[in-house]
Amino acid sequence: MIDHTTLITYILIVLGFVFIPGPATLLTMARAASSGTRVGIATGAGIAAGDVVHTTMAIVGLSAVIATSALLFSVVKYAGAGFLIYLGIRAMLDKTPLEVNGGAPAISAARAFRQAVLTEVLNPKTALFFLAFLPQFVRPEHGSTTLQLALFGAVFVWLGLVSTVVFAVGAGRLGNLLRRHPAVVKWQGKVVGTIYCAIGVRLALQER
Repeated sequence: MIDHTTLITYILIVLGFVFIPGPATLLTMARAASSGTRVGIATGAGIAAGDVVHTTMAIVGLSAVIATSALLFSVVKYAGAGFLIYLGIRAMLDKTPLEVNGGAPAISAARAFRQAVLTEVLNPKTALFFLAFLPQFVRPEHGSTTLQLALFGAVFVWLGLVSTVVFAVGAGRLGNLLRRHPAVVKWQGKVVGTIYCAIGVRLALQER
């Protein structure tokens, strides 16, 4: 059974991820701003569905690694930590402007959902992120690693869906905020990058 401290820490870190404007959030806001709240929510649901696919693949792959070799799983965890630190540094250094609404044409909710699912499923960075992120919180002494991975994945997907719905509902106001205050977008990369790096360093310094 996952201890409360680990679960609370995980939830707080995930909240930091999903409620800081990132590509998925901005896509949802762009859809909502151009085609309405319903389409924005459908986009967020599509992203969540894509994350379910990535979570499932990560659970199957990581569970197989754990069952095969404890040493190999440790290698995966440290490789994941390095990848998270790399993502963190990239996020902090990235100066690419993020547009909330680039004048995208209006589309239906069903089409927005399908596009969001496909975009998320075909994003290799998302797959690598789940493979790198989920193992950092797994503790073999807490029971079934498969169940732990499933729980952590479900929490991530659920909180991600909640955040995109919140942003979709408030897309107009939030879009204006981001457009009027570029510093919000500028600093989101630094905050997200710091979180990525902190998780990687946490693992690197963790005693065996």
